[in-house]
Amino acid sequence: MKKETMTQASHTPHPISQKAPSSNQRLTEILHVLKSHHLVQGLTPKKLRHILEDLGPTYVKLGQIMSMRSDMLPENYCKELTLLRTEVKPLPFETIHKVLEEEWHCPIDTIVKDISKTPLGSASIAQVHSAILQTGQKVVLKVQRPHIKEMMEQDIRLIKHASKLIKVAIGTGELIDFKTVLDELWKTSQEEMDFTTEAHNLEQFYQNQKEIIYITCPQVLKQFTTSKVLVMDYIEGIQIDHIEELEKNGYNRVEIGRKTAENYCKQILEDGFFHADPHPGNLWVSNGQIAWLDLGMTGHLSAYNKQILKRAIMAILKNDMYELKNVLLAFGEAKSPIDHARLYTDIADIVQKYMSIGFGTMDLGKLIEKLLDLIKFHNISISPDITLLGRSMITMEGTLKICAPEVNMMDILSAHMSQQFLKELDLKHELKHKARLLYASMDKSLEIPALLSDLLNITKNGQTKLNLEFANMQAQKNSFQHISYQIILCFLACFLFLGSCILCLSDLEPQIFSMPWISFFGFLLSFLFILWLIFSMIRHRK
Repeated sequence: MKKETMTQASHTPHPISQKAPSSNQRLTEILHVLKSHHLVQGLTPKKLRHILEDLGPTYVKLGQIMSMRSDMLPENYCKELTLLRTEVKPLPFETIHKVLEEEWHCPIDTIVKDISKTPLGSASIAQVHSAILQTGQKVVLKVQRPHIKEMMEQDIRLIKHASKLIKVAIGTGELIDFKTVLDELWKTSQEEMDFTTEAHNLEQFYQNQKEIIYITCPQVLKQFTTSKVLVMDYIEGIQIDHIEELEKNGYNRVEIGRKTAENYCKQILEDGFFHADPHPGNLWVSNGQIAWLDLGMTGHLSAYNKQILKRAIMAILKNDMYELKNVLLAFGEAKSPIDHARLYTDIADIVQKYMSIGFGTMDLGKLIEKLLDLIKFHNISISPDITLLGRSMITMEGTLKICAPEVNMMDILSAHMSQQFLKELDLKHELKHKARLLYASMDKSLEIPALLSDLLNITKNGQTKLNLEFANMQAQKNSFQHISYQIILCFLACFLFLGSCILCLSDLEPQIFSMPWISFFGFLLSFLFILWLIFSMIRHRK
């Protein structure tokens, strides 16, 4: 029997209320959850995931979006958040019925002949039901939960007010910029809650892939679609990771994996519009076609970013570390002075590690993870679309490992690049370009003798000036100053303590705790200096 397009939802301990709670009620709930997880003892990736699950569906959705944003969170947090449970308790059918009539402005029976009261799936933002239209066409209805926007807005406003307190309490320091994260998440969530955006994504995706006979996606019925109701044709098939069922129906899983990867490469290298969450649940096989489902989260690449991406792939293929360093800098903007020598060395170490195991077996997902961590380490800010692409590629490779481990993403990328290069090659243009470069090189070479003569004359007259730049000099200078201040403070504390001990032998008046007042204040000041030293050492270590 064929599988349905979404799995049956399971009950979880976090039901969605049909009415947004008051701010005080919600704040009490949030504080209770945070307290139960002992947030003051620190934050770990696993603890954050459990907290989001216990806070309810709105936070689960935020966590899912956060998992795709390596530019905002460390890689280990992103990885853990991909494990968030997506199923929530279904809403009563009466609520779904009411939303449909409100959005369609007419009785539901005038449009739908029959609708399944049991949902195909129930997620944090929407619930999905199968239905048959009056025309007899089988469709899928994606219906937004009532008050979900108000609940998410309220939750984000509350957590934003408490963000500074949480940052101090859990000791994350600069690890997470809560305000930026929450602003970005709210912007993304608003886009996801407008189903006309997803409808547009489906239409654009269908237009991009319509020439490829083995690729499909649900088509939107625009006349019934609103901002809170998305109506699509029903796609019946088998989930891509259900290997036994695929083989039982005569499908070749390796061919499916290869064609899925090839189409994904087309999306990122040619279309510049890609599915940002290609996990197995969003990829189905239906009547000999690979169906891409749920285009609520998509990424866009400009022509510039597509060219930079191609350069990055070619740099990895050629093992050209210098070019890869330039590409990473072209992808983003440095927030602080770059230590180019350190960056070059770090990139070489990472790529060499993965290249050494063999090109055909290279783990592209892990390579991307390491490069994203490296970018954050060197304080390079890259655009959300690029980090979304990075997470998407990691997810795509994870899907391939499940359904067709023989298929290597790097092999597919290199083959696609070669085909595209031959397709775009303009021999006449290339010859003209090379001829211009040759002419420019010859022209500059004629100036070399004159420049050497000038250099020798300057050197002879003692006017040569040598400029040297030492890598990471400022950091070393700051570290040296910090150590110097600590040594000085240590000596002061010792001198004060010894001096106070000597003065204890005198009979100076008045006395405090049976010791001269000057000794008492000397001991007190010495003790404060020691406390400050210990605090400074702990903070510096962190």
